[in-house]
Amino acid sequence: MTDYPFPPALRLLRWAIHGTFAILLVIAVAAAARQGQAPPALGGTLLGVLYAVGILIERRLPHYGGQTHLRLGRIWLVVITLGWAALALASPQFVWLAFPLFFAYLHLLPLSVALPGVAVLTVAAILAAAWHEGRLTSAQIIGPTIGAAVATLMAMVYKVLYAESEERRLLIDDLVRTRGKLVEVESDAARLAERERLAREIHDTLAQGMSSIILLLRAARRDLAEDPAAAEHHIAEAEHAAQENLEEARNFVRALAPPVLQHSSLVAALRRISDSAVAGTSTQVRFEVSGTPVPLPAAYDATLLRVAQGALGNVSRHSGAEHAGVTLTYLDDAVILDVYDDGHGFDVSNPDGQAAGTGYGLRVMRERVRTLEGTLAVESSPGEGTAVVATLPLLRGEAA
Repeated sequence: MTDYPFPPALRLLRWAIHGTFAILLVIAVAAAARQGQAPPALGGTLLGVLYAVGILIERRLPHYGGQTHLRLGRIWLVVITLGWAALALASPQFVWLAFPLFFAYLHLLPLSVALPGVAVLTVAAILAAAWHEGRLTSAQIIGPTIGAAVATLMAMVYKVLYAESEERRLLIDDLVRTRGKLVEVESDAARLAERERLAREIHDTLAQGMSSIILLLRAARRDLAEDPAAAEHHIAEAEHAAQENLEEARNFVRALAPPVLQHSSLVAALRRISDSAVAGTSTQVRFEVSGTPVPLPAAYDATLLRVAQGALGNVSRHSGAEHAGVTLTYLDDAVILDVYDDGHGFDVSNPDGQAAGTGYGLRVMRERVRTLEGTLAVESSPGEGTAVVATLPLLRGEAA
């Protein structure tokens, strides 16, 4: 009767009831016409039109089950009932139209009203049949009574199915809302993760490069008066570092690999940044490779390079070390990067990291390594230097 969200089984049941009413009405009108009963035949046709109009109106009503729907439906039911009563008294062929009306009563009225209404309708059908026969028989009692009982039972099943359908619909609506909230939470988490990733990239690339440029320019200014050749060398190094930083920025926007890795291996890239990261300072860096180098996944190369840049950046800015070392070790099941220095050191129990810094660089390095299921160990104490060891596991077939 309306396009509310019922499952197919319930919609089929509703249309079966309407179909039963239509079939019984057509049979009754045809029988009355054959017997020359023009007024009942015309009345039956009018009743069918009113029934169809009610269905059409109901299909166009919004908010199924609302007060407007119920009010109009009950008015429609009263009109149909009165029309049926008049036809049932006029011709016995219309008595059996009471059967689909049982369902309408049980559907549109609360049970406290519907059940007495069905009982009254049943008694009316029995009396109408007896009126036309001129006597009351057991068949006249049993037929409408069984019809009322079957209709009541089916209506109860219908209500149970409807309740389950409504419960399922509410559950689906709740799941849809929950899914929407989860999407929002995941979107927020993704934004936070992307913000953290951008912060790591900026810290490990642009910030480190700028630090190197500043150190080189300071060294050039220091040597400008006494050693112009050394100053020129520092300026050239700063220019080269600025060019690399520009490439880092461009590739950072494009989300590409670090430019230092685009045209060289990890070993060559680490050797290069070992020389440039502490340029302009008195720190001497030694780079070593242990084991047999093997090709690594691009994510491993980028992570190890960023860890080395971050650790060497800390050496140049905070340690005041005379010597530092970078060791890349290839094992059968892991690759290890070790960056150490003989500088001031710091208290590793301090959650903020180095006293002179923010500790953000170490946290970034840990997060990078943890992303690849690796570990980052930091060993240091005041006056004893610092060692940063990054270990990335190599599963079978992961190298190359």
